[in-house]
Amino acid sequence: MNFPRSIINIAMAAGTALGIAACGGHAADGSRTLPDTLRVATLYSPTSYFIYRDEPMGYDYSMVSDFAKAKGMVLDLHVAHSMKEAVAMLDSGKVDLLACEVPVTSQFKGRVVACGPEMLTTQVLVQPKEKGAASITDVTQLPGRDIYVEQGSRYEQRLKHLNDELGGGINIHLVDSDSLIEEDLIQMVNDGKIPLTIVNRNVARLNATYYPDLDVSLDVSFPQRAAWGAAPDMAWLADSVDSWLATAGAQRDNDDLLKRYFEMSKGRTFERFDFSKGYISNYDRLFKTYAGRIGWDWRLLAAQGWAESRFRPTARSWVGARGLMQIMPRTARGYRTPVSALNNPETSIRVATQLIDDLDRQLQKYVPNDRERLKFVVGSYNVGIAHVLDAMRLCDKYGMDPQVWDGNVERALLMKSKPEYYNDPVVKYGYCRGSEPVAYVRDIMEFYDSARREIQA
Repeated sequence: MNFPRSIINIAMAAGTALGIAACGGHAADGSRTLPDTLRVATLYSPTSYFIYRDEPMGYDYSMVSDFAKAKGMVLDLHVAHSMKEAVAMLDSGKVDLLACEVPVTSQFKGRVVACGPEMLTTQVLVQPKEKGAASITDVTQLPGRDIYVEQGSRYEQRLKHLNDELGGGINIHLVDSDSLIEEDLIQMVNDGKIPLTIVNRNVARLNATYYPDLDVSLDVSFPQRAAWGAAPDMAWLADSVDSWLATAGAQRDNDDLLKRYFEMSKGRTFERFDFSKGYISNYDRLFKTYAGRIGWDWRLLAAQGWAESRFRPTARSWVGARGLMQIMPRTARGYRTPVSALNNPETSIRVATQLIDDLDRQLQKYVPNDRERLKFVVGSYNVGIAHVLDAMRLCDKYGMDPQVWDGNVERALLMKSKPEYYNDPVVKYGYCRGSEPVAYVRDIMEFYDSARREIQA
């Protein structure tokens, strides 16, 4: 299934600047000057770089974008499929800088000059909190416990070494990495399906923002340094990055981004709604008015308002979405709406219906069934149409139905959280935390079905 890229309005800040010099020069005093274009390689991941609601995001992406902007450079972004490929791109001169967590080890000594934001990464135990706190506070408490880790992973290796150090007794359970990855295991601990797992600290911290009942504070390995990297013959670029990072403005930006990606709550709870009062919200009149303009049942639109903000007009999410219907600032500007107006409930609902109408039109020729297409539109509203189209391409390739959401496109969205699939040649937009749109569509449709039974049209 070939989708024209033109139907997806992604204003990528990382553009290729053809005809602009990519190499630095020298000033009159002989000092090195920065290039006009900064060629950067990164990796798809929930921390470094990903697309959400058709906008580029990620901690490393945001930081390197800030650096390029501060230095007046155009960012030319390349996405590698592995750390090995990223370092090879640096070796070959295809890129100038790696903006991802490059381990500072002997493996890359002589090939990469560490610079930029430095992370101290460890492996940590993921465990459910008991009465708001961790029950396991020291690795000596691990013997006798059941711990699940990916087979063949660095977590398996570390756990076996730790088991030897403690004299045995840890019950190590290995899971197939083709079917389950770190994020899956973390969710399984949260859901009570497995008791414990071990993952990278940054992955654990990010996922803990979705699952507040998990504790990820116990280190089970020694810390490993990781940072960005420049080529050895471009050590001057590494110096420039470090000098910029030391400025007060960059430090503030760094602190804000660390809080945004690794601390701010991202979880979405969809508790049972009370329909007995006979209406859904104080904004039912607006939902009826604007849903009618696009031929939607107003109760479905109201279900989205509940899911997005709990009907709070001033709500603001960790990605910057605002208002009752959680409109992204770039989306608002695309519909000629001032960002400052998004806290107005009517404005928020109006823009939401304009977006929904556009998504519906874009999907009509791919999903002709009106009832089925509702799920595709709702899913695209949540995560962006780019990932939904990717999932439909995966359905085509792996023998699923790209015109059916349940058990098909939703399954492919879940696949897009695994490297094997988000690096697949048919996938154009990389990593996606697929569990979010899948749960969102399921919850919206359940709310809508209940509303149709309980609330008059």
